[in-house]
Amino acid sequence: MAKNGAPMWIPIPVSDNLKAKAIFTTRHGGVSKAPYDSLNLSFQRDDSKENVIRNFELLSKNSGIPMEYMVLTRQVHGSDITVVNKEHCGMGLLRDRTFGESDGLITADRNVALVTFHADCVPIYLYDCSKKVIGLVHSGWRSTLQKIAAKAVRIMKEEFNCNSSDIKAVIGPCIQKCCFEVGADVYQEFLKVFPGSIDAFECINGKWKIDLVSIIINTLADEDLSCENIHVVNRCTVCENEFFFSHRGGHGISGTGAALFMMTDEVDL
Repeated sequence: MAKNGAPMWIPIPVSDNLKAKAIFTTRHGGVSKAPYDSLNLSFQRDDSKENVIRNFELLSKNSGIPMEYMVLTRQVHGSDITVVNKEHCGMGLLRDRTFGESDGLITADRNVALVTFHADCVPIYLYDCSKKVIGLVHSGWRSTLQKIAAKAVRIMKEEFNCNSSDIKAVIGPCIQKCCFEVGADVYQEFLKVFPGSIDAFECINGKWKIDLVSIIINTLADEDLSCENIHVVNRCTVCENEFFFSHRGGHGISGTGAALFMMTDEVDL
């Protein structure tokens, strides 16, 4: 809990049949100074490494997710996804990574905390209670165009014999249609890749609003996930810029929050 009473993170709802900790951080409770105040978790910002490490220490203590269990992505707005296990724990935070650029992580091991970074981009929590497999995806608009969510589902099926009917998804806080405004060039790219998602586009005063969440839901449905198994945390990081980090809300200058997902033998959050 921050000094102003705001929580450091919010719980992400996953099934009671999966013993897991799934959270999404707020911008509160850390030590970083403006404009990265205060729980900045990115080493890629103009913030000191010491501040970021301290923020992870505070988050770890508050959430009960040990730093030595965390595996951090190196995100490039692509569609590469890495399958990790206990041997990867601590990478990107306490020791160097042995894997390269990746915008998504998947594991079948318990006590492996997947970590992706967000400041408007869509976090997608994937899990299969039957096979005990989880995935975490960073889906910005470029990764959404590359259908990274569908790729993650396919990897879960190919690598761990998951069935689409058993896979559930939670879409966490992110930029919503109300605030994701783009020019005609980006709109045309989306229309080309997602011609069946016409309801996700709206033109207002010559600018296009795009509903990334709706498109991602359609992408997951194309991989045969049931709409009943897709849950949306309907919170806009731009509208709630004082609560969450937001690249657009900060006019291009912002700290970065994180999504964390870990299977555990402990009681769910």
